[in-house]
Amino acid sequence: MSRAKDIIEKRREHAKAQSASFSSRGPGRGGAGGRVKLNADTVPILKRLFAYLGRGYVSMFAAAAVCMAVQAFLEVRVTLFIRTLIDDYIAPILLMDEPVFDGLKRALIFTGCMALGIAVLQFVHALLMRSISQGVIRNIRNDLFSKLQTLPIRYFDTHPYGDIMSRFTNDVDSMRQVLSQSIPQVLASLVTIVSVFAAMISLSPLLTGLVLVFVAISYFLAIFIGGKSAMFFRQRQSALGEMNSFIEEMMNGQKVVKVFCHEEEAGEEFAILNSELREKTTNANIYGSIIGPVMGNIGNLQYVIVAIAGGYMAINGIAGLTLGEIAAFLTLSRSFNRPVSQISQQINSVVMALAGAGRVFALMDEMPEADEGSVTLVSAEEKDGELSECEERTGVWAWKKADGSLVRLRGDVRFNDVDFSYVPEKQILYDINLYAKPGQKIAFVGSTGAGKTTITNLLNRFYDIQDGQILYDGIDVKDIKKDDLRRSLGIVLQDVNLFTGTIADNIRYGRPEATDEEVVAAAKLANAHSFIEKLPEGYDTVISGTGSQLSQGQCQLLSIARCAVADPPVMILDEATSSVDTRTEVLIQNAMDGIMGGRTTLVIAHRLSTVQNANAIMVLENGRIIERGDHDDLLAQKGRYYQLYTGNKAAQ
Repeated sequence: MSRAKDIIEKRREHAKAQSASFSSRGPGRGGAGGRVKLNADTVPILKRLFAYLGRGYVSMFAAAAVCMAVQAFLEVRVTLFIRTLIDDYIAPILLMDEPVFDGLKRALIFTGCMALGIAVLQFVHALLMRSISQGVIRNIRNDLFSKLQTLPIRYFDTHPYGDIMSRFTNDVDSMRQVLSQSIPQVLASLVTIVSVFAAMISLSPLLTGLVLVFVAISYFLAIFIGGKSAMFFRQRQSALGEMNSFIEEMMNGQKVVKVFCHEEEAGEEFAILNSELREKTTNANIYGSIIGPVMGNIGNLQYVIVAIAGGYMAINGIAGLTLGEIAAFLTLSRSFNRPVSQISQQINSVVMALAGAGRVFALMDEMPEADEGSVTLVSAEEKDGELSECEERTGVWAWKKADGSLVRLRGDVRFNDVDFSYVPEKQILYDINLYAKPGQKIAFVGSTGAGKTTITNLLNRFYDIQDGQILYDGIDVKDIKKDDLRRSLGIVLQDVNLFTGTIADNIRYGRPEATDEEVVAAAKLANAHSFIEKLPEGYDTVISGTGSQLSQGQCQLLSIARCAVADPPVMILDEATSSVDTRTEVLIQNAMDGIMGGRTTLVIAHRLSTVQNANAIMVLENGRIIERGDHDDLLAQKGRYYQLYTGNKAAQ
């Protein structure tokens, strides 16, 4: 168990370091943690939450508020009617020799009608607030997901996916509960408090002052207990996100867990995380649960003392209180204490929602991926040697500069003196100089961690360089809009990401307007058509996001077809054949050769047999290009490439 604790602690230290590294590069105001302080962050968070009401729900909320106000007025009116009932009807009847109940009957019917009106208003108010809460939560989820799409790759590299998912599920759900239940309850209680307070003042200012003493005691107790509850609810939300991350990690790596018989160790780690979650949830619930009974008992004590004080005042003729007024005031004091108690009981829900909202808004406040580019990618046609922009897809592409001039997209890629580091203290690439002329195939080889994939990440601008320059057709990539830059690049990765849907949908993912004929043509080009035809429903076969129904090689062929249908001018192949058998490798290699024709291609290779026909091969080691040349040149040098090639051949 101690080893499991050590692993968890190391994981936490790494997560903190990663988060701190990302935060130092300019996260938003909320920070990664989303912490909530009752004295500082509560009001801004509530303002942001209520701001969503302004997006189409103002009239509904106003109607709900009117219902609450009328309901509170009727409740006070019913309570005050007790005085009339006792002093004007019941007391006189007791003194009659022959009681007449007509007036009392009318009074009771009137009270019943008001009670029915209160019930109808409660129903309408609850219905409106639930509709509002569901709509607001829908908008929050939409904004959260939209924000997620704008974040840089660095964010996802430094934050566990399970924790991000927890913000969409647990944190948003806590906000839903507080919008549909807690906040309506609090608002209704506040309206009731104001109206009841006014009624109590009209009956007896002295007794009202006595009630306010107990309200002050309740307030300070609620602040103290609520602060403790807030602290533990923040810890609970964080622990829940950590446990979700662990579960996701274990589910993704379940095959590895079983192969290495790591079930027991994984169970121990989960048990620790689960116990911590239980402990923090228990502490949060303890403070959240005791606040109700504490407030309730203070209310009971208040009722007794007010009853004694009111009786004493009535007996001694102080302030001229009647029996009906005392009965009405006692009922009002109970009505006054009840909403105060209800507000205190909702504190734990509000605190949990604030903790969740803090984490949600913290993600929304993260700095989006910066894009200062102005150059766009447009379809073009050439007449008499002149390029002009056109709407239809011609197969000719051009870069459109801010001044309106066009530069033909040829696929000329150059790195000039490029330095790069993911974190300041550890440089990854040093003084990288390379060029790929239009239509050339450039390969990158080297040991794991040498910086091969990093180079392609920089061309995509998933990360920005610290020094040097990357030119694309003579244009600095920083001047090109990121969407247009990435649209011009086709990528086939080692780890294939498919999406739940049909085979055809996955192929046309990068170009949704592609016709069925174009999808089939791309599949044929990628050597995927033959196996797709054998599937139960062909191109309409639905696959899961994991692609579990297909082999790894088939998934890779689909990703190549996806790239082919997008028809990008420049291709990036990142170890696309490293995890498949030799026969499948040949299939994939033929497919890649089919779509590389006439395109500038950057290839990251593990198997050197796939890059022997490259125009130039760059050998990287520790972030530096140590050798360059074609296959024969590098073999003749008998340097690092020669070692890699002969070792690779021996391994095969």
